[in-house]
Amino acid sequence: MTSVELDDRPERVLLDRLEWYYDAVPRHGARVEDFGPLTLFVREGRGWPFYARPARGWSGAVSAAAVGRVRARQRELGVPESFEWIAETTPALRAAVEGSGLVVHEHPLMVLDPGTLVPTADELSSGSSVRTIGPDDPALASALPVPHLAFSEPGTGVGLAGVTELADAVRARAGDGSVERLVSRIGAGLTSVAAAVEGGTALCAGQHQPVGAVSEIVGVGTLPAARRRGLGLAVTAALVADARSRGVETVFMSAGDDDVARIYARLGFRRVATALIAEPAE
Repeated sequence: MTSVELDDRPERVLLDRLEWYYDAVPRHGARVEDFGPLTLFVREGRGWPFYARPARGWSGAVSAAAVGRVRARQRELGVPESFEWIAETTPALRAAVEGSGLVVHEHPLMVLDPGTLVPTADELSSGSSVRTIGPDDPALASALPVPHLAFSEPGTGVGLAGVTELADAVRARAGDGSVERLVSRIGAGLTSVAAAVEGGTALCAGQHQPVGAVSEIVGVGTLPAARRRGLGLAVTAALVADARSRGVETVFMSAGDDDVARIYARLGFRRVATALIAEPAE
């Protein structure tokens, strides 16, 4: 695990800013339940379920029993038994989570420093139209399932799922309200979407979710059959440009693994810590 030196004041301030964001962003669409050292966010209405994480400002001990109480509540609610946190700011939580029986996954936590020059999406794209996607853009319907197909075939190599599978995924989502929920978030300024589009279909898409002067880039995924064309970097560059146009000063992301982190380092993202996600063993 790569960690930062928390006695370095600028890095401590940066991680405090990210902790504030992680606590703030779910509150737009979740009910908050207090479990002492832990906070459980419970989504109100339909949509991707949230997680539990350390209470804002908590850096002390956390017991396996406390984790167990949250897990019991998650089971009662029928939501995933999921925890997310930054390793360096709450180091005691990992032992408690693992002691409760969950498996912990590590992800490089990367930040783009203010003032870092990032290539434009046009400079990085290879023939695709890379743009932010408004609520009336016909490509929005395909931009939503693309990352799910991408994450179903992990890695950076060219995969099997292509435009046929994407069309099937779009049809499967028709009428489930997911596009309407995303349109609502776009309209409220809670989410911005960018995509690499060819023939009216999004081959790569991602989002950023601004809260104040901080935003996280999430869900950047390329249709497996369209990989190795630089689309992920181009979409990320478009998201960075959009975030900065909205006054965002701190842009960050969690990479899937070290190989993916090296790709985003090409845009100027640097690793500052380790994001941890815990869930039951498969």
